[in-house]
Amino acid sequence: MSLGFYFDVTRCIGCRTCQVACKDRRDIQKPGVRPRRVESFETGTYPQVGMFHVSVACNHCESPACVANCPTLAMHKTVDGVVLHDDARCVQCRNCVTVCPYGAPQFDDEADMIVKCDSCYELRKGGMNPTCVDACPTRALEFGDIDELRRQHGTDCVSEIPVLGTADHTHPNLLVKPNGAAVSPSFAKVAL
Repeated sequence: MSLGFYFDVTRCIGCRTCQVACKDRRDIQKPGVRPRRVESFETGTYPQVGMFHVSVACNHCESPACVANCPTLAMHKTVDGVVLHDDARCVQCRNCVTVCPYGAPQFDDEADMIVKCDSCYELRKGGMNPTCVDACPTRALEFGDIDELRRQHGTDCVSEIPVLGTADHTHPNLLVKPNGAAVSPSFAKVAL
């Protein structure tokens, strides 16, 4: 079993509630450090234009680059495939920050520590959902067994979209239900 996130682009309104809830639960004060990030993109030219939002965190990859390149084993996978960070083992070398293609591990210089999504590991041990999942007002996020999520949401889900790059190397445990704009190879990030 591998656990991961399902994200429905067609439902996301870019409100960033998942992002705020994640920072709040983790008590992250540093601006710019966001274990879950929502970014907005536009595609096309008039009159054929599109816009979409992407909510992304750690994808708890099958072959995580952060784990493979961590010299102290601070980055490690659990038996259910979740990638965790052990603060006590970390020497802040930032290899994980450099090699992750999704920008999941981030260095918080105020805390002097690597910060990343842990899928709310402690909450889930208590039978709860990750904070981002419960915070989403449009229910665009889900977390669970990736095979079960694939069965539940059908064959139109993908593990990569152009704004996230290729899934060939790390094999993310991420399912995305894209809209038409999200599959466009030509996009521009916008600030809202």
